[in-house]
Amino acid sequence: MLDRDGFRPNVGIILLNQKNQVFWGKRIRTHSWQFPQGGIDRGESPEQAMFRELHEEIGLKQEHVRIIARTRDWLRYEVPERYIRRDARGHYKGQKQIWFLLQLTGQDWNLNLRATNHPEFDAWRWNDYWVPLDVVVEFKRGVYEMALRELARFLPRTDHRNRYLRGGMRTRDGEHAGQEPLQPPLPAPGLELPPGATFEPSPQGRGFSSPAKR
Repeated sequence: MLDRDGFRPNVGIILLNQKNQVFWGKRIRTHSWQFPQGGIDRGESPEQAMFRELHEEIGLKQEHVRIIARTRDWLRYEVPERYIRRDARGHYKGQKQIWFLLQLTGQDWNLNLRATNHPEFDAWRWNDYWVPLDVVVEFKRGVYEMALRELARFLPRTDHRNRYLRGGMRTRDGEHAGQEPLQPPLPAPGLELPPGATFEPSPQGRGFSSPAKR
């Protein structure tokens, strides 16, 4: 099913664990790593297609995940002619995708790469959110970066959220992406500090420091 411009409707899936790491699958019998993705069948909504592909490719069901966000519009990439079947050349141009950001609410053992007789992956791992895009097939890198950038603002907060932003990465406005610095903890209500002490993190982890002895 192609649109009039030659793009096939498709869904892409960015699956997070509780540490905001993403599912990264190795395509069967290749050295190429990617996110789960698949075509939208006639009569399916993007969400229906996403849940179907989620189960077919990595064995998860709807009860194992929570939808956090999706891209606003279609993201497109063109497929080089050498990857297109001869009977589709001149008609098929590439993929247009709706990307979904999902949170795994199940467990790692719910993942199953052999959920169907036609597996897409033969290995998987959790990777930092900003995956190394140089291991993605070249013609998909642009759409991967667009999806990751658009959905990054919906990442759930974690204790280690700063590690998921690539150093030196710039926003569309040219400013460096980053997060506000973590604030030092505050003393618990009713905590009485020793005379002259101030509440601030200390290397020993006591939570307050005293004036140095003279």
